[in-house]
Amino acid sequence: MNEALQKYVEKANQVQAARQRYIREEVKKWRFDTIAVHGTYSVSEAIENNQGAIIEPMFLSTAQAYRDCDEMEAALTYQIPTWGYTRIHNPSHGYLKDTLALLDGYNTGVETGCFVAASGIAAIAATVHPLLAHKNGETVNFVACAQIYGGTFQLFNVRWMEEQGIECRWVADPNNLDEWKSKIDKNTRFLYGELPSNPGLSFFDLKKVCDLAHEHGLPFIADSTVATPALLRPIEHGADIVVHSVTKTMSSGGLTIAGAVIARKNMVCNIPNDALKADFAMYCMLWPNRDFGGSLSPLHAILVLNEIRTLRTRIDVLSQSSMKVAKFLEQHPKVAKVNYLGLESHKLHELAKKYLWLVDAKYDAQYGKDINRFGHLLSFSPKGGMPASRQVLDGLKRIWLATDLGRIKSSATLPAISTHQQMGEEARTLAAIPGDLIRLSVGGEHPDDIINDLDQALSKVK
Repeated sequence: MNEALQKYVEKANQVQAARQRYIREEVKKWRFDTIAVHGTYSVSEAIENNQGAIIEPMFLSTAQAYRDCDEMEAALTYQIPTWGYTRIHNPSHGYLKDTLALLDGYNTGVETGCFVAASGIAAIAATVHPLLAHKNGETVNFVACAQIYGGTFQLFNVRWMEEQGIECRWVADPNNLDEWKSKIDKNTRFLYGELPSNPGLSFFDLKKVCDLAHEHGLPFIADSTVATPALLRPIEHGADIVVHSVTKTMSSGGLTIAGAVIARKNMVCNIPNDALKADFAMYCMLWPNRDFGGSLSPLHAILVLNEIRTLRTRIDVLSQSSMKVAKFLEQHPKVAKVNYLGLESHKLHELAKKYLWLVDAKYDAQYGKDINRFGHLLSFSPKGGMPASRQVLDGLKRIWLATDLGRIKSSATLPAISTHQQMGEEARTLAAIPGDLIRLSVGGEHPDDIINDLDQALSKVK
């Protein structure tokens, strides 16, 4: 290494050390809300580098310029921090990923990293791809809970199994540890689950499944899109990797598409790749995700960051409204079944209570103690089967008929004809998604108005 290049490396190491010291000694001591509001963007950075801008700057640039060839060489051989090209990274991405890593790692005592992607499904694809890498003739498989988002099912079942010949072994009952165990062998690469699940509100004992994965030297991947770190931080319970469709609950405004992967450093893994295990998020960002090109728009990164600032408060309000709506539906004479983990009648209610807590409620002047919250998503089946479900949805006036969820505006859909229709009836049966199931994502409207809209739509069912 020549002298000029060495100076760039030494300077970068000093800057990185100072940044890590700031995060360790300042940021990690903050409460959840403060991290969500500020992330790692400091007053000194704003004044020294960004003309005092209070809000993180948006870098709408495709590429980074360098002072000379030595700096370029040091950067593009990853000897110094760089973003280089927005397909690899971007400073706006950095503000978002630092914040998300800290929120999902909040109070866990675990060092976490994060990379962001163009969508939730892009984040999932970017996560599982390096874990499924194999040599010619080598057989690999992975084990996944069947109660997952329809797009994830399609990715696993079609793109990997049918097209690539990599077997996904489905678990029908995620609370049956013996079923998980029966699917694992020497060629298994990871275990995967979604909780709470979309749309059936399935849940499982996360710690037990993570412990099982680790007994076999495997990482566990948790999709925590519906809960967000405001209610559940899977890494705290042993998960190695957490994936989010940030499009959904975290950025409820409905203006952005984004995905995120948060991973513990030095994670459990049976792949002989030290860089991958040491910092999975960084490895994916610098190598596989760079090569596949599923990069997030810097504009969307900053829009998402602004949505996240109020995440805990928003989730609290939406959860309380959802509980009120669920109780109304549970008592309605034209409703056959309601799935909401907050209802005592739900078979998984006690298990969900073990894991789903509003973060920092005990420090809140309003509560002053730990409290359970169960999120914004519920599902129900009206009496009368599919015809009645269609009639209810067609009769809604204020609740939007749309496939999205986690919005500040309430929305509803029939998963069997929309988000999960590509799975086919057999797979939907495996995933416990009946044809008449209505998924309802409760938004920020007053719950009385949501209830009134549901009531008038249900009243039209014969």
